[in-house]
Amino acid sequence: MDTISNDSPVIALRRDMHRHPELGFLEYRTASRAASRLSGLGWKVAVGPDVMRADAMLGAPSEADVAAAQAAALANGADPAWIARMPGGQTGVVAELSRGEGPVLALRFDMDALPVAETEADSHRPNAGWRSSSPGRMHACGHDGHTAIGLALAEQLAHPAAGWRGTLQLIFQPAEEGGRGAWPMVQSGLLDDVDWFFCGHLGCFLPSGEIAAEATGFLYSTKIDVTFHGRAAHAAMGPQDGRNALLAGATAALGLYGISRHGEERTLVNVGRMTAGSGRNIIADRCEMMIEVRGGSAASLAFMEQRAQAVLEGAAAMHGCTFETRVMGKSAGIVQSPEAVALVEQVARAMPDVTRVHEGWSIGGGDDATFMMQRVQDHGGKAAYFLIGSDIPAVHHAVDFDIDEASLEQGVRLFAGLVQSVLGDHA
Repeated sequence: MDTISNDSPVIALRRDMHRHPELGFLEYRTASRAASRLSGLGWKVAVGPDVMRADAMLGAPSEADVAAAQAAALANGADPAWIARMPGGQTGVVAELSRGEGPVLALRFDMDALPVAETEADSHRPNAGWRSSSPGRMHACGHDGHTAIGLALAEQLAHPAAGWRGTLQLIFQPAEEGGRGAWPMVQSGLLDDVDWFFCGHLGCFLPSGEIAAEATGFLYSTKIDVTFHGRAAHAAMGPQDGRNALLAGATAALGLYGISRHGEERTLVNVGRMTAGSGRNIIADRCEMMIEVRGGSAASLAFMEQRAQAVLEGAAAMHGCTFETRVMGKSAGIVQSPEAVALVEQVARAMPDVTRVHEGWSIGGGDDATFMMQRVQDHGGKAAYFLIGSDIPAVHHAVDFDIDEASLEQGVRLFAGLVQSVLGDHA
């Protein structure tokens, strides 16, 4: 990958990926270059259908979107041989090294960016030379840093002097945003033999130099696309003959935000996008919405789903429209394995550059890596999700989001310490 003088390799990797953000299931440049790099380091690399079930993909991209993403990736230095092995948005990458008998350890790193237009403000550090080159897309959550950590770690651990025994898997996951990428990887059976699983996230308002051994506050969520169907008509000559899908959508949006919060659980709802209509003087015959509901438990999520369904039905009936829904993603809560959390705390406390270790810290949202964690635990393994402190100038998903790049090296050391703790004793 590209290098930038006077920067550590992990920072150079992060900046390269920040310049080339790709949305979920369309991470063709990121995934192909990662696969090429990992293979060159001696890792056994599997991609596409070998690590993802196509029939388990929620919100899979269209053929046109895949073709456009592949073309853009190739124009920006992607490896065509690896892209050819990733059909239909199956951009997952798994690298494995086996060194004799021992536990199976898996580490996850997510790769996707967001449909966010990066700020042009002078105060935004990436504008010094590594801002997004793709209008309307940006790494606004830190996944560029996660992938960079994973690739830097792969180079370090591939060296024979690393001194560990067992099997190590590095999972580079697509489409974490929207809760879509983990499930098809889980359904491939990839995690069924894993003994230990770890995942980390940068930021989340945890200050630089600090580590949270356990991320808490994971929310259950369901992402839904809604389409209202009405009937077009002249807005002045015959509005009574129309069935206004735009009004159905607007009524639904207000109704969704009016859902009563649950008295015993945290519950949330958001309408992220609504588009409707075709002309100024035409009653809108179609309205498309992107919504999500969240809950602090499976029960409170079910409450929100049921109330949302009732709101959509009521809005459609009120305006004489019909509607259809499509589930585009899901995420779940998790109970982490105490042994795995304790191991993270032990490794973090032994790191001289860590100024403080927290037992827990709320992630403030969700991550579909919880499906991977559940699968490992269901098969008798142990799993933990931790946070790597990184000062951020703005909340995740904001146009001016950025990370403290000094935290990248710390992330590499923390993951490396976990590898040595799990696999090093078997050397």
